Amino acid sequence: QVQLVESGGGLVQAGVSLRLSCAASGGTFSNYAMGWFRQAPGKEREFVASISWSGGMTYYTDSVKGRFTISRDNALSTVFLQMNDLKPEDTAVYYCAAGSRYRHSSVFPVAFWGQGTQVTVSS
Repeated sequence: QVQLVESGGGLVQAGVSLRLSCAASGGTFSNYAMGWFRQAPGKEREFVASISWSGGMTYYTDSVKGRFTISRDNALSTVFLQMNDLKPEDTAVYYCAAGSRYRHSSVFPVAFWGQGTQVTVSS
């Protein structure tokens, strides 16, 4: 059983940056592909980005390409989401997820979820 704890969310103005972190425990972090999802009010949870177990491959949903960067530090058992040039439409609860397999697509079967961290971007 892997536990995931997100941090780094907050209330920011449009155009600024935030970095989310997700610390994992209870499993072998490097065995898992990692991903970020988000859920805006009244909407379904959506895929944002994923990274392979080694960090060598990443994939992003179109709306965040060029603005968000996913990375991981296996020694720290942590995955990050650097979010630049934030927009009001990025407002959502952001969830960290661990998956058993990386796929170079938005398809990311989730084995474990974090509890989420709120990101609010004001205009």
